[in-house]
Amino acid sequence: MSVLAIDAGTTGVTALLVAPDGGVVARGYREFPQHFPRPGWVEHDPEQIWQAVLAACREAVEAGPHPPVAVGITNQRETAVVWDRGSLAAPRPAVVWQDRRSTDVCRGLQEAGHEARVAQLTGLRLDPYFTATKLAWLAEHDPATWSGVRDGRFALGTVDSYLVARLTAGRVHATDPSNASRTLLYGLEANDWSDELLDLFGVPRAALPQIRPSSGDFGRTDPEAFLGLDLPIAGVAGDQQAALFGQACFTEGRSKCTYGTGSFVLVNTGRTIARSPAGLLTTVAWDLGDGPRYALEGAIFATGAAVQWLRDGLRIIDAAADSDALARSVPDSGGVVFVPALTGLGAPHWDPEARGTLFGLTRGTTRAHVVRATLEAIAYQVRDVVDVMVRDAGLPVPELTVDGGAAANDLLCGLQATTLQIPVSRPKMLETTGLGAAFLAGLATGVWGSTDELGQTWQLDRRFDPGAPEDAGYRRWQAAVRRAGGWARS
Repeated sequence: MSVLAIDAGTTGVTALLVAPDGGVVARGYREFPQHFPRPGWVEHDPEQIWQAVLAACREAVEAGPHPPVAVGITNQRETAVVWDRGSLAAPRPAVVWQDRRSTDVCRGLQEAGHEARVAQLTGLRLDPYFTATKLAWLAEHDPATWSGVRDGRFALGTVDSYLVARLTAGRVHATDPSNASRTLLYGLEANDWSDELLDLFGVPRAALPQIRPSSGDFGRTDPEAFLGLDLPIAGVAGDQQAALFGQACFTEGRSKCTYGTGSFVLVNTGRTIARSPAGLLTTVAWDLGDGPRYALEGAIFATGAAVQWLRDGLRIIDAAADSDALARSVPDSGGVVFVPALTGLGAPHWDPEARGTLFGLTRGTTRAHVVRATLEAIAYQVRDVVDVMVRDAGLPVPELTVDGGAAANDLLCGLQATTLQIPVSRPKMLETTGLGAAFLAGLATGVWGSTDELGQTWQLDRRFDPGAPEDAGYRRWQAAVRRAGGWARS
């Protein structure tokens, strides 16, 4: 018996077959293209995402010992997707969470005095990161598509609801609170779409998905649409909340950091809607059918993406895994500081007009120094967030649990422990995003009976203890961030 988890990330789709002991018995993976039509714009072709889902799931199911009994979905959040309710074809590219084109939309709403009210309702901020700002941009700049939204031909959603529609051959249009809470259209206290926010952003309620519990009924897969499989879709959560669930952070105060395309630090705040005036986000963690649990989050936009840029943009490494050995070949970064604001800066700075910068270059700088500076930047960005959690939000973080692809990098984990001066724990299972989706689906279908049972599946791989404090590098980082700020305006 196993549960099929579909992890539809920013650069590819991972499919996992998860057994009752929490082990992965089969997996599949497919990348899909990234599209950058203009500076600051990031787009995906929804059809390419769907084809990657089919290919990854086919690979996993064919390799598995038994057919799965349920499906769980986790996804890149905030990305705005539009599709035809009948044909399920997308009339335009999806606008990805990293996309900055709605900066002027945000600025206009801020100047009109809406920021405080939006933050009160949503726990978020007016930033191009979030879905509603992208939809407002589409309404203004793509009238043909928006006409279809208004007349009911086209549906709106995030990647999870698009995949639910594709898996069910269009029968179900649904999302969960963890994804809805990232749109700027969801009221945290109401646990529903907010009429006030819908009016502010000009989004018709009828175009949006129904909000259902994260662990529950999202319909069944259509065999003709999905590999001949007729399975319950029983779990849906945004990728970072799914990772929190997959890390077994079920109780208040438990925290994790996922190193993915970006890095995301979340702490479980239980039934308390914790708010931070210092740049952190309040979000729904999940809803198991008995009401939402909440989390406080620090969202960092470019960490794995920065390593990917070293590989694909600068071509100074051949593979992301090469970064560990190359960075270890030098004792430090040689004074080089990299601010990877490739799509602006997220928490706690929230500067969409910051841009990536390299400081401290000399004739002696090598590619090894740049790579090490990149790993240091990842650790420093996480420290920025954790410091705010501890200092301003009053949330103790005695230990950080890490996951995601870059968590396999021992040097990064050691740097992280040292800059935070707390232990960093790495589980044996690093693909906790997909694991969380499987857990949510399995809870709803009886594969697991409780979160206590799920917690017993977590196993430690390695604990990294902090080295001697080294604050000079962090001070240089802070100075570099200040200088990178607002660069797009200069």
